[in-house]
Amino acid sequence: MTRAGSGRPGQDTAALHRWILSFVAVVVAVLTVCPSAATAQPSGSGSGAAPTGPKFLKLSLDSVTPTAITASSDPYFVVSGTITNIGDRPVDDVSVRIQRAAAVTNPSGLRSTLRLDQNSYDVAGEFQDVADRLDTGQRKQFSLTVALHSAAELPSGISSIDISAPGIYPLLLNVNGAPSYGGQARLDDARFLLPVLGVPIATPDPMKRTVTPTVPAVPDAPPVATTMLWPLADRPRLVAGATGSVQGEALLTDDDLASSLASGGRLDQLLSALETALKPDGGHDHKLTSALCLAIDPDLLLTVSDMTDDYRVLASPSDPDGTTRAGTGAHAAKAWLDRLRTLAPSMCVVALPFAQVDPTALAQVGDETLSDRALNAPADLVDSLLSVKSVRGVALPDSGTLDADGAGLLAHHGYTTAVLADNAVAASDGRSNISSAKSPSGAIESVNPDMVRLSGITLPTAGDVPNGPELHAATFDIWSATALAAIGSHPPTPPFTPDRVRYDVTNDSRAARLQDALGAVSWTALNPQAGRPRSAVLMPPQQWGANRDEATALLGQLDLLFRNNLAAPRSFAELLAQQPDPQPYDLDYLPAAADEAVPDHFAEPVRQQAHNITELMGALVDQPQQELTPRTFLTPLRDDLIRVLTTSDRRAGAAAADTTAQRRLDQTARTIDDLFHSVTVLPPGGVYTLASEQSPLLLVARNDLPVAIRIKFRIDAPTETNIKDIGEQQLPAKGTRSFQIPTEVSDSRNLVIPIALTTPDGTPLGNAVSVSVRSNAYGRVLAIITACAGALLLLLAGRRLWHRFRGQSDPADEGFDPERRRRVNKYLRARKRKLRDENQEAR
Repeated sequence: MTRAGSGRPGQDTAALHRWILSFVAVVVAVLTVCPSAATAQPSGSGSGAAPTGPKFLKLSLDSVTPTAITASSDPYFVVSGTITNIGDRPVDDVSVRIQRAAAVTNPSGLRSTLRLDQNSYDVAGEFQDVADRLDTGQRKQFSLTVALHSAAELPSGISSIDISAPGIYPLLLNVNGAPSYGGQARLDDARFLLPVLGVPIATPDPMKRTVTPTVPAVPDAPPVATTMLWPLADRPRLVAGATGSVQGEALLTDDDLASSLASGGRLDQLLSALETALKPDGGHDHKLTSALCLAIDPDLLLTVSDMTDDYRVLASPSDPDGTTRAGTGAHAAKAWLDRLRTLAPSMCVVALPFAQVDPTALAQVGDETLSDRALNAPADLVDSLLSVKSVRGVALPDSGTLDADGAGLLAHHGYTTAVLADNAVAASDGRSNISSAKSPSGAIESVNPDMVRLSGITLPTAGDVPNGPELHAATFDIWSATALAAIGSHPPTPPFTPDRVRYDVTNDSRAARLQDALGAVSWTALNPQAGRPRSAVLMPPQQWGANRDEATALLGQLDLLFRNNLAAPRSFAELLAQQPDPQPYDLDYLPAAADEAVPDHFAEPVRQQAHNITELMGALVDQPQQELTPRTFLTPLRDDLIRVLTTSDRRAGAAAADTTAQRRLDQTARTIDDLFHSVTVLPPGGVYTLASEQSPLLLVARNDLPVAIRIKFRIDAPTETNIKDIGEQQLPAKGTRSFQIPTEVSDSRNLVIPIALTTPDGTPLGNAVSVSVRSNAYGRVLAIITACAGALLLLLAGRRLWHRFRGQSDPADEGFDPERRRRVNKYLRARKRKLRDENQEAR
């Protein structure tokens, strides 16, 4: 009994241990899966609730077909995507469904609704099975067919989202699955916008298209007057410090631009999309052409033009003095430039600021000539390189915002309009910022007239009229601009995007971001607002990353709005010709733009180098026999200084941008210093001896520059010399010249004379030399000795004459024997005859 009794408690204990271990395993699995599933929200636009991102499955939207719904469309659309197992365990029973939120009713919702919790997407379809099991690293593509209208019975595999009115609808794809050791949970989602320009009339069969006429999408509302800028720009690529030349090869920091211009590159695709959309047989309405305007960076055109000939590329972009290699993009550059020259004359063209220069930094530098090159020259460059007549007097700052100094600089240089974000201006009467006005529902909206008159502009010089020239602002919608900026690879978040809706859009797929942009550009057409203009200015970022398909889809959406009478084309010139709102507006320089601006410490060194270029330019001479003009020779260095002030790439990181700018500034400064030292006086070897006290000083000056130059001698003459100023002189290009400097020296000692060259305005050239001079004239001492000897001679001669006139012998003759003198003379004459006779006999 004892054995039996002692054995049973042991068995019970073992069973209890097994039960406890099983329970702990289940709890651990639940704690592992459930929190992860709960936090596996989308990490892109829907990542507000879960910054950590998905842990098991990644859902990516691949396409939406069609991208927009019209009244004549099929009453359904197809959504395609890819699900990838990114976790460390298999996931079973993978399924997806589509959900819908209410249509966007205010423009800020184009951004904010994409961050709503999935519960806000309250209209949901049925889950559709995708895969029974996805192992680690495995992916599965799927397609969902979604009906617009609900019905009592839908075909198998068809979901409905019950859309009955036009609008911009936020949609959500929700993927569920059961990771190993866990239960079924929502593991990721993807959000995007669906533009519904018109709704096909419902039929008994929700999958059948109707032929019944439909009602207009926006009754009693005029079409939206629409203007779109099409930017072509790139970051600065030319290596700094190279002067202009006739036959020289361009040197680029890298060869990335060659890839961008070649087939399939970024700039090639942007141009290709435009060519396809605007060609006569492209299938688009001719209205599209009048609504578009090419915005081109002249620095890009200069670089591409240089690439059409042979050019070199740095082996290492961080080592501008290192080895180089031949560039590979000459053919691509020529082909791209020829295509652009063919397209540009048929449409509107406007020049961007040179190298996307920061107007605020340019105003801080305060150099008139540099500002003229950055602001006034771009239009001339674009016209010259493309054989067009571009729109003048309008500025398009890259940041979409200006401060008072930058606006004053634009007005000072003849600009009448700046294209700015609508939240970069505020009413002067104390009303709220334009983009912060509230709708009756309390939502923050973007409310603005197209053209406003700016006040409070700071002019660059005190000599201008107190109120200054009038500068207007043509405002663009920040919500569509933000969505357009999100298209493509490496999309930036513009500085005018409000902080409350800023997030990393790269976690969303490119297809989702394209849908968001299509919805954003269509929102104004579908949502007329009382008291607000029916107009839209669409402004992509200047370094736009859209590919050909994305750009074509956007142009197609614009054309679709025109064809459905929801929008009407408005040329850029018509926009600029509009009368501004009589209410004055103040500039509101956005904090994000200030954070991305060029740092203040670059202003002073750029100003100094710009001044040096101006001084040297004023000294150079333009001669008919020279192939190279002073302007051609020095303008590339001025362009380098403008590139120091570029805002390009500053959104990618201030530290790297500052390093690049400082390197460019250092290279330019070193070249300018070398140019000034290329004109100098050649030092004579040894001591320079003057033949007399009034002999000229002979000097040789050398000019190693390929352009003739005007010079002046600066001679610090010591007090013992009198050196005449010969005035302004000229040195030939790549040559030397001798000069005779009238000089008077009153001292026979060795004198050290410092000699240097300057420009006519007094700027030093080359290195000063010290010339050692010695004169054969004895100067003042010799004059004194000569005067004393002459006086003594006169005194002695007068004394002798005085005594002779009085019949007295001269005391100096006392003791002199005349007879002895005669004998000596006789001996000397005899000796001379004897020597002569001996010489004759010897012959």
